[in-house]
Amino acid sequence: MQEYNDEVQPRGDKLLELAKLVDWDAFQKFGVDLYKNKSERGVRPNIDIIIMIKHLILQQLYGLSDPQLELQVADRISFRVFLGTTEIIHDYTAVWLFRERLIKTGTLEAIWDEFVNQLKAKGYEVKKGVIQDATFLTSDPGHAKSDVPRGEKAKTRRSRDGIWAKKGSKSYFGYKGHVKVDTENNFIWKVETTVANVHDSQVDLANEGEVRYGDKGYHGAKTNGYDASMKRASRGHPLGIFDELRNRRIGSKRSPVERCFSVIKIVFRAGHVMVTKV
Repeated sequence: MQEYNDEVQPRGDKLLELAKLVDWDAFQKFGVDLYKNKSERGVRPNIDIIIMIKHLILQQLYGLSDPQLELQVADRISFRVFLGTTEIIHDYTAVWLFRERLIKTGTLEAIWDEFVNQLKAKGYEVKKGVIQDATFLTSDPGHAKSDVPRGEKAKTRRSRDGIWAKKGSKSYFGYKGHVKVDTENNFIWKVETTVANVHDSQVDLANEGEVRYGDKGYHGAKTNGYDASMKRASRGHPLGIFDELRNRRIGSKRSPVERCFSVIKIVFRAGHVMVTKV
């Protein structure tokens, strides 16, 4: 650990910089109703909720599966320094169970809101508008055809996962990831996942007062913010020169969102769902 402090930390550790921005004690309140160890014989001690939340943040930052997260925590000193526990390596199933517990209790979104609000309080605020866009997150359809029942009516687990959608001449099976990115810092402030056949315009991630930049798929769609979507021509109503110039300006504004998708799919390898729903 001393070697890390002497050699690595002076060269810049973004995880430590992030850790210093956040008041982690503020997350303790979310653990009150998550666990109840009241049996007379006692049970396995609970893992500190702050450590578990930090595990989930590492997982999102580096696009790691649960088993890979356990491996990387064991391998990287910087990860363990960020977690604040340098000796104990938690089993990956603990992370999976913790995430499932957060989802079932409706706590996951509240934790994310606390994290985002703290970043905003430090000056990482959405000031110049937001970009909303969506991308396909594919899944393995197996050998089933497109007309095979999905969801709860499916006869196999694999058939329950995802829905078919078509864009142009190409078909996709799986999901769609909708993101909101600010134009100033390129932070992804909000994410929503739907099945693949949900149109981009049906999801609005903007808050009241935000200028929402979008491509032509959002033309005419309602938003909580101010609509700054690209105009789309219709039959018999071609775009005028001013609309064309406006589209170009908006296009340059919203182009950074493509970098986010590239990182998600290429660096994090999260463009294809590798598991099926039980």
